[in-house]
Order: sequence, then structure tokens, then C-alpha cells
Amino acid sequence: MAATAAMRSRLRAMIAEATEATYTDDDLDTIIERYPRIDERGEEPYDWDTTTSPPTQDDNEDWMPTYDLNLAAADVWEEKAAASAQDYDVSADGATMSRSQVYEQCSRQASRYRSRRSPTTITQRIEPEPA
Repeated sequence: MAATAAMRSRLRAMIAEATEATYTDDDLDTIIERYPRIDERGEEPYDWDTTTSPPTQDDNEDWMPTYDLNLAAADVWEEKAAASAQDYDVSADGATMSRSQVYEQCSRQASRYRSRRSPTTITQRIEPEPA
């Protein structure tokens, strides 16, 4: 399972990071791959092998790599907010620098993308099946 160049490019646009100066392609791949989704055919990214104890998670070979880029973008914006959290406003010699606005804007972007995340579903099964 791997993020594609198109996914990486889309995420770069969402997080306003056009270059690899802050986030390398490998960094973005790692962030993207945290959020696998059910693909368009309804295939789950993983299968559970219940013949082992405890059950193990195996990659589903039929799954087409599909990820939630909105959650990935929210994570990056939260990292940016955390990095700017120590910034403070300064007024000197008639000039004012409102550096706390960076934190506020990053937090807003994180909230925006988190609210756009893909819906998740859970399939419930009765075990053992009724007779």
C-alpha cells in the first residue's frame, strides 16, 4: 500500500507546502498512509486472520489504495499550529507584530480539514450466527 504522487501533490496543495523544505515526500507518504479507507468497490484495506490467537491483520490484496487526505491535512495543520504555539504578539517603536495569528490560522485549517474527513462505517456481525 503506497500513496501516489497525485495524492502527495494534492496534500501539498491542502497544506500550503509546495516544496520539500519542511515535509519530504517520505514524510507525506507516512502521514497519508495513516488513514486508509474503504475503496470505491467496498473493499477494506485489511483482512483479519482469526485462525491465530490473537487475530492478526493482513493486507487485503483486492483493496485499491484509497486514503483520507482531509485527515492527513488536519494532522499537518495541527503540527504547524503546535510549532507556532510559542509565538507571541510584540509591539515596539510603533510597530505591531501579531504572531499569534499564525497559531489561530493553523488551528482553523486543522478544524476545517478535520470536519471534512471521510465518514467511517463499522460492519457488525452476530457471532455465533443465529440458527
